[in-house]
Amino acid sequence: MFDAILIVCTGNICRSPIAERLLRQMLPDKKIDSAGMAALVSNPADPGAMQVAKKHLLALENHHATQFTSALGRQYDLILVMEKSHQEQISRISPEARGKIMLLGHWLGQREIPDPYRKSQEAFESVYRLIDQACQSWLQKLNG
Repeated sequence: MFDAILIVCTGNICRSPIAERLLRQMLPDKKIDSAGMAALVSNPADPGAMQVAKKHLLALENHHATQFTSALGRQYDLILVMEKSHQEQISRISPEARGKIMLLGHWLGQREIPDPYRKSQEAFESVYRLIDQACQSWLQKLNG
């Protein structure tokens, strides 16, 4: 089954840290981490992401952005991405991972989750709700 899940976005400071922490709460017995395709390595979560997470009682403190690598990808059973372009990028870097990459919004009609980076707090709130819905749908499938 899927005991180790990696969540991937672009910079690993907005979307994937939120999804990582949400899924960790929902699936405490699983290994859940996040990374970015163009990670702002070692940076903390974006202030907008931290603000929206805090509002929903989710802590992003101690998050440090990590770059996706094929070696990292091999450590996980399932790789959840925010956009179809992330699937393509991972498939190029790590062809062996192709079969375990899915959109986080897969169960929401193959929905991509837009990047709120440098956008309004309303954009972060909207993205948070989408990520929460997507994580809830994965929770149902994984606990099936």
